[in-house]
Amino acid sequence: MILCAVTDLIFSSRIATAAKFLDREIAFVRSASDILTRVRHARPAMVIFDLNQQSLEPITAIGAIKADPDLSAIRTIGYVSHVDTATIAAARAAGADDVLARSAFTEQLSDILSASGR
Repeated sequence: MILCAVTDLIFSSRIATAAKFLDREIAFVRSASDILTRVRHARPAMVIFDLNQQSLEPITAIGAIKADPDLSAIRTIGYVSHVDTATIAAARAAGADDVLARSAFTEQLSDILSASGR
């Protein structure tokens, strides 16, 4: 299962469509308070974050996932505006496994979802 901390309807639709095509189970979380609860309960193979969606507190969530020995192996991927260098640096410092520009994320989405395992 892949968990997505994404509220943008366009990206949600792209991710859901690609996941359906690849037969991947996907779930969306739309509030910061639910992210860690869902990660602990579902133990997803991967968590995808919209790093520009500050209401979801993605940097804090990534840091919490990577600081928890029971969760730290879960792959975290964030996508962000390529000009937002401060957020890119913060996500990397928090321990994100991959940080991609929005355009690169969109281009690589099928590969990212395929690599998530089943």
